Amino acid sequence: MTAKSPLLFALQGTQDYAARVAHHLGLELATHEEREFEDGEHKSRALAPVIGREVVVFHALYGDAERSANDKLCRLLFFCGALKDAGARHVHVVAPYLCYARKERRTQFQDPVITHYVARLFEACSVDRLTALEVHNLAAFDNAFRIPTRHVESADLFARHFAGLAGEAELVAVSPDAGGAKRAEQFRRALEQRIRRAVGSAYMEKYRSNDVVTGGMLVGQVKGQVAIIVDDLISTGGTLLRAGEACHKAGARQIYAAAAHGLFTGGSELLASPLFERIVLTDSVPPFRLAPDLHRRLDILDSTEHLATLLAEEYPC
Repeated sequence: MTAKSPLLFALQGTQDYAARVAHHLGLELATHEEREFEDGEHKSRALAPVIGREVVVFHALYGDAERSANDKLCRLLFFCGALKDAGARHVHVVAPYLCYARKERRTQFQDPVITHYVARLFEACSVDRLTALEVHNLAAFDNAFRIPTRHVESADLFARHFAGLAGEAELVAVSPDAGGAKRAEQFRRALEQRIRRAVGSAYMEKYRSNDVVTGGMLVGQVKGQVAIIVDDLISTGGTLLRAGEACHKAGARQIYAAAAHGLFTGGSELLASPLFERIVLTDSVPPFRLAPDLHRRLDILDSTEHLATLLAEEYPC
């Protein structure tokens, strides 16, 4: 590692992911410590000197059995503030999963817009740049943050994967709701470019109010085709199940699901469904909520090499 290379840090829970990014960059993670206090408070500090250095901090902000999303966010912000206080020249946060990205607009009277509040917290702790993988709403993400941001799309990762499975089958990219149509379209174009033939497009109607989902019309042709339903994340899995059922009723030949983030907060219902040939995810969130025997139904794609390529463009060594 040279003085021109960035220092890479990874907070607890994201070390494995960050170590793989570092490996692709030909670097190692810098040392730090995280201490817990009896009353639940904590502190983190860099052990490697950071004065005048470019620093990249990795932390995936999903809740798990050890720490909530709120706790991880708090630890990340405090650590970034400490880095700037210690003289780091530039602090760049890489969040493979960004918490609160789904609460990006008001849906009821006096609703919070939490994405904006999270953005202000990053700015208050002197974070200079943020990179996130496949956020829920790109326009809202861009509008929330006043610091420079980079959005890493999963479309090409999924296109590369499904191009290898395509054969001669007719394919259709399906969005499980109108709001995700742009994401599905990006995937459709990337897949079309790789297999060099036309890929169809379809989307589901969906309306949500107080966690009650309605609407079941499928717009687009899927009969006799391989349907690939593309979303940003799987939480309960209900959205993908509805879309899968609609594709099945409309005569789809095979059905796959692809999502960047597999939270699986609703358990294994989605994987228990016979509708889907496979569930395809990235490695942004380990499938820790699922029993190990269910992992066989998952294809987990490595996003670290692509992320390392993007970081290498920003920090040429």
